[in-house]
Amino acid sequence: MELITHLIEGFGYIAGIAPFLAIVVGVIAGIFVGAMPGLSPSMGVAILLPFTFKMPPLIGLVLLTAVYLASNYGGSITAVTINTPGTPSAVATAFDGYPLTLQGKAGWGLGISLVASTVGGMVGIIILIVFSQPLAAVAVKMHPAEYFSLALFGLSTVASLAGKDWAKAFTAALLGLLINTIGIDPISGVKRYTFGETSLFDGFDFIPALIGLFALSEVFSKIEEGSWKTRLSGEISKQEQWPTLKDYWNLKWATLQASLVGTLIGIFPGAGSAIASFLAYDLGKRTSKHPETFGKGNPEGVAAAEAANSASVGGAMVPLLTLGIPGSASTAVLIGALMIHDLAPGPLLFTERPDLIYGLFASMFVANGVMFLLGYWGSRLWIKVTKVPLNVLIPLIISIASVGSFAVKNSLFDVGACFGFGVVGWVLKRHGYPMAPIVLGMVLGKLMEVNFRRAVIMGGYGVFFYRPASLILLLISIAAFAYPLVQMRKESPN
Repeated sequence: MELITHLIEGFGYIAGIAPFLAIVVGVIAGIFVGAMPGLSPSMGVAILLPFTFKMPPLIGLVLLTAVYLASNYGGSITAVTINTPGTPSAVATAFDGYPLTLQGKAGWGLGISLVASTVGGMVGIIILIVFSQPLAAVAVKMHPAEYFSLALFGLSTVASLAGKDWAKAFTAALLGLLINTIGIDPISGVKRYTFGETSLFDGFDFIPALIGLFALSEVFSKIEEGSWKTRLSGEISKQEQWPTLKDYWNLKWATLQASLVGTLIGIFPGAGSAIASFLAYDLGKRTSKHPETFGKGNPEGVAAAEAANSASVGGAMVPLLTLGIPGSASTAVLIGALMIHDLAPGPLLFTERPDLIYGLFASMFVANGVMFLLGYWGSRLWIKVTKVPLNVLIPLIISIASVGSFAVKNSLFDVGACFGFGVVGWVLKRHGYPMAPIVLGMVLGKLMEVNFRRAVIMGGYGVFFYRPASLILLLISIAAFAYPLVQMRKESPN
């Protein structure tokens, strides 16, 4: 009851023109940042941070949090329409969102991603408000061994993404892990596979690789087909058909399940929304009545990926507000925003500045609602992309890819890397290798390597087996990796 009272007071703290204007501006900026490849949520929050210096602490924090929340949804727009995920976490959305567009159902992809994002965001916020302190206490006790096992468990989703071509999927995942070893060793500082090129000291940046593997590889495939005069989908009459309330209701369990997974993964510092969306997508496929349709335009896949993606925002805010530990890159920037206003994130913030905490909680509800309204209105415009002829759309995608890659570090090397990954992706696609496992390997590679070596330094190789949580995750991962082999053995004739 006391919590509800505080939350009602929180809505009172943000009642006014200035807070509402901050929310609307933050949501608009966040959607743009998410939809623009090369601008990650953390970059969007960091870009707007200087504008909050002269603002009251609550207004500034409300603005930045709205950017963070909306940018996680914004990445789905380009993922669904042109197979160019605006954010790493939108990669899983593209698995089924883009096939829906190719089938002439872009309205379905955009509509489901918007509603699932809104529901996921609401679930994440509710869990943040109700369970923030006890959940943070669990997350802070995570040992590097558990983080490694969690990352390995995330990599086991390759088995689900693979279908019958599990060998090619595992090969692609290993390629992603190998790419991640390029650069300076995070523990010893040794240069690995840099060949004296200073631009490779930090390895290949994830955003140019992502744009190349998904967007440019698709562009090169279209150029190879020579279908210049056609559109992205021939069934233009169906493009603007949106799901009905019954269709959304049929996705309720997939959305709720993914929302819970996304929130829980978001709580663990460093896990991030990309891992959350991959794990939720994998779980959604395993629990679906039609798992064989995933990757071919199944609405459940879009709902699972987007719900987890948005729910992870509320999860990442848990360790930030209760312990002062950033749960993601964006919340690390938010810590800076708090410190600029002489506020120390942590348990004392709940007692010293309840107006700030509960005002922020209330603003996240409002921002989620504003995001839904703006997304619903804007989707009617974004869907027009699918009506653009390919001879116009292909140069546009190449331009966006180039600008997005350059924007990461203002480096022409990243633009070249983007095109290089595009060629690699095109070649691999021609031979039946999926792109998703490569991205998954790149996402999880550093998390796995760093925490594996830390765990070994702290407790030797046995530490992974005598810590119960680590052992359970390892056993589940082994079972997931073995699943396609067992299935193949069952299906093969004796």
